[in-house]
Amino acid sequence: QVQLVESGGGLVQPGGSLRLSCAASVTILDMNAMGWYRQAPGKQRDLVAAITRVGSTNYADSEKGRFTISRDNAKNTVYLQMNSLKPEDTADYYCNGQPPRSWRMTDFWGQGTQVTVSS
Repeated sequence: QVQLVESGGGLVQPGGSLRLSCAASVTILDMNAMGWYRQAPGKQRDLVAAITRVGSTNYADSEKGRFTISRDNAKNTVYLQMNSLKPEDTADYYCNGQPPRSWRMTDFWGQGTQVTVSS
């Protein structure tokens, strides 16, 4: 059973920063990609940022320049550094793992961590 455990969410003022962590129970370099998604109340879950096995990164347009995805391979942990936070960044943030096709498994998801940006 693959587990992804997020941490680091909380309440922050506009303009502030948070770093989310996602600890995986598998070797993250075995995954095709690891990513962060977010879901605000009443909205769909959208990609925030992703990092592939080879280290390529991809960001949603609204997060470019403010958010940075990174990983610590030795700790099997993926991070999301979020700077210049805005109220519209308020959402539940979910860690995602895309397994290789050979595993014949669907994507893995964490339970989510809540981020609230408010003064």
